Amino acid sequence: MFAALTGAGLSAAAGLNAFIPLVMVGLFARFTDFIVLPENLTWLESWPAIIIGLLLLATELVLDKIPGVDHINDLLQSLIRPLVGGVIFAATAAAQVIDESNFWQDNPLIAGIVGAIVAAGVHAAKSASRPAVNAATAGTGAPVASFAEDATSVALSLIAIFVPVLVIVVLIAMAAVFYRVVTTGRRRRRRRAMLEAEERAEREERAAAGIKTPWWRGRWR
Repeated sequence: MFAALTGAGLSAAAGLNAFIPLVMVGLFARFTDFIVLPENLTWLESWPAIIIGLLLLATELVLDKIPGVDHINDLLQSLIRPLVGGVIFAATAAAQVIDESNFWQDNPLIAGIVGAIVAAGVHAAKSASRPAVNAATAGTGAPVASFAEDATSVALSLIAIFVPVLVIVVLIAMAAVFYRVVTTGRRRRRRRAMLEAEERAEREERAAAGIKTPWWRGRWR
C-alpha cells in the first residue's frame, strides 16, 4: 500500500514537472537510505543521470514560465512526463521505501504502466488549466502558475517519500484546484464571447440607423 502511494505521488509530481522527482529520487537514492533502488534501475542514482536531470530541470524551469512557450513545452512534455512517471513508479514502488512490495518488484511492467497513467493524467490537467490562466491574466499568470506547480511537485515528492499516506489528500486537492481553474476559465471565455457578440450587434444596429459609435464605447467592458 505505502509503496504504491509513494510511486503514485512521485508519478503525479512528474506530471507537473518531470525532472523534479527524477532528480530527487536520484539524490535520495545516492546519498540516503530512504530509497534503495532495485538493481535494474540503479542508474537513476548515477552522476550522469543526476547531472543530465539537473540540466533538463533548469531548462524546464525557464521555458515553463514564458507565456506561449509554456504551451509548446507542455506539448513536448506530453511524452516525457508519462515516461518519467512510469520509470519513477517502477523504481520507487519496488524500492525499499517504508515497506517493501513484492508485487511491484515482480511486476515492473504493471508499475510502469500505472505510473505513466498517473503522470499523464496530471499532465493533462496541468495542460488544460494553463490556457485558462493565461487567458484570464493576459499571460501574466503563467510564471505564478508555473512556480506553484514546481513547488507542488517538490512538496508532493517529499510527501510521497516520507509520508505517503498523505498522497491521496494532495491528489484530491490538486484535482479540485485544476477543476476550478479550468471551469472558471471556461466561464470567463463564454462571458467574453457573449459581451463581444452584444457589442457587435449594438454596432450593427447603430450603423443601420446611421448613428456613429464613439471609439471609446465598449472598451470599459
